[in-house]
Amino acid sequence: MTDNMIEFEWTPERVAELTKLWATGLSASEIGRRMGITKNAVVGKVRRLDLTMRRAPPPPKRAPSVVTLDRLSANMCSWPMGEPGKEDFRFCGQPALAAKPYCGEHCAMAYVPAKRKVGQAA
Repeated sequence: MTDNMIEFEWTPERVAELTKLWATGLSASEIGRRMGITKNAVVGKVRRLDLTMRRAPPPPKRAPSVVTLDRLSANMCSWPMGEPGKEDFRFCGQPALAAKPYCGEHCAMAYVPAKRKVGQAA
């Protein structure tokens, strides 16, 4: 062992501390800082102990942009969403179909085909 390397032994107490800290969800880096060892030492021991490996949390989902009247443009779906006058009232904002005020989904809801009258030729 070289002079600048410090001996580290996995005593039962340190293993118990590692297991406890790992269960709290702390990162391997943070556990290493708290225990005075490297992140790699933490990860290596976690693997040898066969503790459940954690995946990095997924990136946060982007909140859909809120399209208010002042942000609504001619090429955006103007289908109202929510209750007018309420704080969460907004418009769909998806791309509108050509020459229509709504996107395809909302056009399907807004425009109902006319029914044929009885006796009208097809």
